[in-house]
Amino acid sequence: MKFGYSLSSSRTIDLDKLDQKKQDAFTNEIPTFKRCFACGGCAATCSAQQHTDFNVLKCNLLFRRGQFDTLAKELEKCMLCGKCTLVCPRNVNTRAMIMKMRKILNSKTNL
Repeated sequence: MKFGYSLSSSRTIDLDKLDQKKQDAFTNEIPTFKRCFACGGCAATCSAQQHTDFNVLKCNLLFRRGQFDTLAKELEKCMLCGKCTLVCPRNVNTRAMIMKMRKILNSKTNL
């Protein structure tokens, strides 16, 4: 039976094929990354979000999915003001998280 829709191969993410090297290196440096439960406090207080479509939660999700090309463009919008770190109820160091994501994505060596 056909329902009139299908999955687009470009939108399908196979997490089994995801290279874990960058994520392992990241969580070793920023262990608080694992504590995030996507409450949205960081996104609600973000100064950059008032002027752009930047979202810290989106960066978190893109990194976990391994969508690094999209993530690099998104990270450029962050002003590193640190408001997100101040309001996080789980004490996730979101400012350090953004800086480490930038460093990992800009590194020339494959981790």
